[in-house]
Amino acid sequence: MGKFVPIARTQTKSYVNAFAGAMAALTGRGEDAITSLAGTLVSNFDAERAELWLWDTTSNSSHLTDFGGLKGEHRLEYVPAGTGAIGKVTANKKSIENIVLSTFGGDDMEFSRKTGLVYITAYPLLAQGQIVGVLAIYTREEAHTDLLLWWQLYAELSAAKLSNVLTFQEKDRQINKLSVLFEATRLLNSTLDLAELLELILKIARSEVKADRASVFLVDHRHNELWSIVASGLDHQEIRIPFGAGIAGRVASTGEIINVEDAYTLPFFESSFDQKLNYKTKSLLCLPIRHHSGTIVGVVELLNSQSGRFSAEDADFLSRLSGHMAMALENARLHRDALEKQRHEKELGLARSIQRRLLPPSPPVVPGYEIAVLSDPCYHVGGDYYDFLNLGPQSLLLVIADVQGKGISSALVMSNLQATLRALVMHLHSLEVLAFSLNEMLYNDSQAGKYLSLFLGLVDTRRNLMHYINAGHVPPILVRAGTGEVKLLEEGGTVIGLFPQADYRRG
Repeated sequence: MGKFVPIARTQTKSYVNAFAGAMAALTGRGEDAITSLAGTLVSNFDAERAELWLWDTTSNSSHLTDFGGLKGEHRLEYVPAGTGAIGKVTANKKSIENIVLSTFGGDDMEFSRKTGLVYITAYPLLAQGQIVGVLAIYTREEAHTDLLLWWQLYAELSAAKLSNVLTFQEKDRQINKLSVLFEATRLLNSTLDLAELLELILKIARSEVKADRASVFLVDHRHNELWSIVASGLDHQEIRIPFGAGIAGRVASTGEIINVEDAYTLPFFESSFDQKLNYKTKSLLCLPIRHHSGTIVGVVELLNSQSGRFSAEDADFLSRLSGHMAMALENARLHRDALEKQRHEKELGLARSIQRRLLPPSPPVVPGYEIAVLSDPCYHVGGDYYDFLNLGPQSLLLVIADVQGKGISSALVMSNLQATLRALVMHLHSLEVLAFSLNEMLYNDSQAGKYLSLFLGLVDTRRNLMHYINAGHVPPILVRAGTGEVKLLEEGGTVIGLFPQADYRRG
């Protein structure tokens, strides 16, 4: 710095008054306190142009925030540390005074040529030793030593004031983030519908983080994969990803947060999704949705930040919201399970009603025979069926069947079996033909998608004989009264409805 040269008292008084006014303006907390810096230098401290550059930690560069005086545009709105005059001051944290602007080349040379400004003086604005900005001053003539002293003093005190302003703004930003977090939590707790909840999560994520597209994946531990039924910015479709595959699969497996400016630099990035959807992924932020217990229940993935890349603040906001997301998802799942249980119980109640109407209230009374029955269906109701069909004064058809599966669908097949069986026995007098016809009808009923095991026993009460066909059913046991001989009734064929053109033999 040059030697101090005394100046006129009136000029000194003007600088003192201007300096006092500038410091008073900087006591505010808003943008006005920042934007007044450059204008004050031009109007009161003989600068032909002044600029305020603020340091942006996300991009590791300085951003032109405000200027005053001679108009002119830089080619670069963001200047990386070490690039040009501003970048040099930022990187070294040291001032430059009365340096010919064109010597820095590049954008600085072009700016000097267009504006006619020759010299640059720039001061780093530091807060606790850390760079927060740069105050740059441009002139056509070399500044005198006394003016440099005022500029330096102005810059040093401006740095302290600017630090306070930025601190207040950061506190305001944090308060605003907490308010947004509170509102987001309230919205997450406003619904128990899983699909609606996933839409809400995406809406909150995209609105606060400013992403072009977003997806939420839920963890399916039973199949070791992730699945998604919602994708914001895409047509709704279900996507399934194995654990460990791609970005989302990796995050679900490791629990790490992935935040990159170029997704294609990651070796595990699956570019096939871009090709399939005709989309170009650039910046990417993917993080786990983690329950307070530490369990990962899902993954949220955001693509292409509107600002070029996602910030650490974006990741921090979503991480804070993660526990609330997980809790809301758990509540929605419990609610869905409760509704499913309620629906299932209602279905079982209907199936029980159908079954009660189908099963005979009591066995028939046949002279010379004692008939008893006991049925205790598994899962409260199922496809278990028995019946007694009187075919004449000396013939009784015993029917035992078990429809594959349980619940309402099996009960409906049982109902259809009863109606079909009663219609067929009026015209068919052969057990083989009866079993064959039942098999063909059930096999050709593609809507049923069921099969059943069946035992048909035709009792001749006059001659005390029974002919039977066992179509894949657990063999009934015949115990002869005189000798105690035990015989399994196994003769017959395959189950009903599973194979076409099946043959059946009577026993």
